[in-house]
Amino acid sequence: MRVVVDLTRCQAYAQCAFLAPEVFRMHGAEALLYDPGPDEAQRDHVLRAAAACPVQAIRVDRIETRDPADATSGLMATQRLVQAREKSRPAAGTAGERDAVIERLRCEGRIVVVGASLAGLAAGATLRMEGFTGSLTMIGDEPYRAYDRPPLSKQVLDGWIPADRTGLPYTEEIDARWLLGVPATGLDPVGKRVLLGDGGVVEYDRLLIATGTRARAWFDEEEAALKGVVGLRTRDDATELLRLLADRPRRVLVIGSGFTGSEVAWACRQRGLAVTVVERGQAPLVGALGGVIGEVAADLQREHGVDLRCATTVTRLEGDASGRLRRAHLSDGGVVEAEVAVVALGAVRNTEWLTGSGLAAGAFGVGCDAGCRAFDINGVVTDDVFVAGDVARFPHPLYGYQFLSLEHWGNAVTQAQVAAHNMISDPIDRRPHLSSPVFWSAQFGVNIKSVGVPTFADEIVIAQGSLAERRFVAAYGRDGRITAAVAFDQGKWLELYQRLIEAAAPFPPELDGVDQPADRRPRPARFPEQRLLNLHATVRVTGHDPSERRAELIHHH
Repeated sequence: MRVVVDLTRCQAYAQCAFLAPEVFRMHGAEALLYDPGPDEAQRDHVLRAAAACPVQAIRVDRIETRDPADATSGLMATQRLVQAREKSRPAAGTAGERDAVIERLRCEGRIVVVGASLAGLAAGATLRMEGFTGSLTMIGDEPYRAYDRPPLSKQVLDGWIPADRTGLPYTEEIDARWLLGVPATGLDPVGKRVLLGDGGVVEYDRLLIATGTRARAWFDEEEAALKGVVGLRTRDDATELLRLLADRPRRVLVIGSGFTGSEVAWACRQRGLAVTVVERGQAPLVGALGGVIGEVAADLQREHGVDLRCATTVTRLEGDASGRLRRAHLSDGGVVEAEVAVVALGAVRNTEWLTGSGLAAGAFGVGCDAGCRAFDINGVVTDDVFVAGDVARFPHPLYGYQFLSLEHWGNAVTQAQVAAHNMISDPIDRRPHLSSPVFWSAQFGVNIKSVGVPTFADEIVIAQGSLAERRFVAAYGRDGRITAAVAFDQGKWLELYQRLIEAAAPFPPELDGVDQPADRRPRPARFPEQRLLNLHATVRVTGHDPSERRAELIHHH
């Protein structure tokens, strides 16, 4: 049995924890943890919990986020759709010929998905559920079938479940050929071929790029190779970090205090381990949520015993004669004695394999339109290459059509579903990806949840609750319009704010709700200045005549 909880929907009513306590647990007031691979003996308890969930956030043996009442097995859905198509063959003429091409694709086409993680799996499941009966190939550079990454920094480091129990459902039912442990190394869009690291070639009619991101490595390879230095992105990373923590190191150094770094620090403190967190910014989470909320996060960490060093960087990691980490040197001249260092410096999008492909791909991700069709280097959309998940960079109408790259669980699923639908649909039936970004994190006994894009804003107001009590909703705004909201242990209100964001409601929000503070004056959100620290790709334009003008990517190493 496989269980997935859509934590973007979960509002922590906790019925599941009462009905299936062996599978679902509450940490703090609102943070839900769960076992993604419980024993089959728990099935009845889990099914009762799923039925009782007021927001229907629990998925058993499936991952789609649509209404569970509409969910059917992939085989049954395929059969129904194929039968329906047999009854309504396309009419003659240009439109009919175009429909016939799509029909052949749906029945006999070759679809390749590069990236066998959450977005890739969600796309594969959607393709089968919407009637695609052709060949489906899933390519992944890790040796494992799709697994869920959020539990790695939560349930796995908590010691509750092993990393190999984080597998996602539906990996068998989608009837795919899995090429695992073999990375894609190149793309030939003219010949419609994906080149593999073992010298193999996979041909396609439609391609989905869902290669996601990887953890940013420590800048010095020799220091990164020291025993005790680890990142946290993959199952193997989590297994190794868990082993290191089980040895009870005298101190753990966490480099970076974004969401992953903060969750790792919390897991260490729960184990009673001494932790030092070194953060370049003025406070934890400041790059994602701004300085006002960053100060709250800083207070939380220090109150839970974290040695937090802000506005500081690690300049060098030092090991002993046996190659084991012993200490870190800081930019302020300080030294931290540590036996384990967790590098949590953000993510790098996996686009290197697309160099020379002619697609608009670089450190920024892979450019695509709202229908998930990839851009070429000239900004022209393609019809046979699509993008979804963390690696995608797409325009969002709610945010001035700015191009966004979102490393969110919910975005990976919904964007993959849109991409899969559009890959096998006539142009007139294609859909835009317009979902509001939703993100969550559980750390230091608090459930943090956001909707919208906080970094798009320049002002913030505490709309409900109290910063001092660490139980509040902060609304973000720009140019008189609400653009995002962040809740600390107040997740039940986020749906209201999501509706306000999608309706372009005024900022500060005009609410007649409960628990409103007396002072609701906007203040600067205090986001750090956006800087491009590593510019891996730029573009130059060649030619003079309009018919000859072309863009060319320049890669810097």
